[in-house]
Amino acid sequence: MDRKRVLILGAAGRDFHDFNVLYRHDPAHEVVGFTAAQIPNIDDRRYPATLAGPHYPEGIPIFPEHALADLIDRLAVELCVFAYSDVPYVQVMHLGAIANAAGADFMLVGARRTMLKSRKPVIAVVATRTGAGKSQTCRRIVELMSGQGLQAVTIRHPMPYGDLAAQRVQRFASVDDLVRHGCTIEEMEEYEPHIERGQVVYAGVDFTAILEAAESDPGGCDVVLWDGGNNDTPFLRPDLTITVADPHRAGHELSYHAGEVNLRLADVIVINKLDSAPPDRVQILLDNIHQANPAAVLVRAESRVSLGNVGLVAGQRVLVVEDGPTLTHGEMASGAGMVAALAAGAAEIVDPRPFAVGSIASTLSKWPHIGRVLPAMGYGAEQRHDLEATIAACDCDSVVIGTPIDLARVIRIDKPNTRVHYELAEIGRPDLADVLDRFIDRHSIKPNPT
Repeated sequence: MDRKRVLILGAAGRDFHDFNVLYRHDPAHEVVGFTAAQIPNIDDRRYPATLAGPHYPEGIPIFPEHALADLIDRLAVELCVFAYSDVPYVQVMHLGAIANAAGADFMLVGARRTMLKSRKPVIAVVATRTGAGKSQTCRRIVELMSGQGLQAVTIRHPMPYGDLAAQRVQRFASVDDLVRHGCTIEEMEEYEPHIERGQVVYAGVDFTAILEAAESDPGGCDVVLWDGGNNDTPFLRPDLTITVADPHRAGHELSYHAGEVNLRLADVIVINKLDSAPPDRVQILLDNIHQANPAAVLVRAESRVSLGNVGLVAGQRVLVVEDGPTLTHGEMASGAGMVAALAAGAAEIVDPRPFAVGSIASTLSKWPHIGRVLPAMGYGAEQRHDLEATIAACDCDSVVIGTPIDLARVIRIDKPNTRVHYELAEIGRPDLADVLDRFIDRHSIKPNPT
């Protein structure tokens, strides 16, 4: 039987998972390549044979997505599978049109088809857009679980930007683990806040193996917590789905893939950032939730920011550094750093554009919607160097670090600087404690004696 020739369109995450679960051992399909988008420097690699399995002794090549039409023709592709997230519907269908015009079918895989079943109860935290507040919601859940003597082990949506074979299964329990695995700034931003609170995080490429390792973690595992990234759907089959929605981008929950899927899958929707979102945007979000998922439990919350040293900001000319993905494909003009700097009375927010160098200048040019803030891009050594050089060149009094990590530990910052911390704070009832109490009772979860 001739195998159907498949090209998977991805961004180093969902694409590999879909291959592993659906196609790695499928005799009816042959994956002839992956394409890469969104993240710099992840194309021109190869999915290694050690991960690809016996049908792919030479591994599978990864190509840039902009060559899609040519690839379909050159590789005789019959089916294109779209496998990444945080993209507007018009972009998804644009790629579908290219594929169809070149003679290939175009497919979105159903969310449940690639969800792995765990032996442990699973809570999935997902979102309608990148930067909505998944990480702070996960931290709040871990805090509440720990308060009941329960051990939650976190599995994080993949960010395999380096050696894919070496990243098959990763366990992070200390800052040393971040260094040992050669993490990018973007990876650190997701793992380090958990580690700082004594939480174990698993990530990598092969989520069947990752799930097995997490369930058997030496520190014990009562509940698996899926920390979703890039507003993708969960890789695990949830027993409870919590979707975080951002009223600053009201309307996106019905116009971005896969944010609307997450909205419709939600058992609980956390409406975050109510302390900073305009009331009219909140109402739009509420109306859209009522339209798409009226049965979901609504939890209202604020994203409360605090500065480590207000004295370095008040009355000062300040450079604000923000989480990179939230600004880029998350399409926010600014983030928590800007909120904190303005609240602390900064005299001026210094525009980084005149001082940006190399890949940082290219990023700011590519994403013109970004405001007077500096995205903490750091997908490799070159970008980290460019970020450091941009900060050094900036004419400012101090730096506000709005990323979730201690950026000064990763790069040299030659100016006075202070970090922003932001935590989820629910407003009224029901709150996450109510939600988790019902979940724990329903699944009869007891503390693990080990």
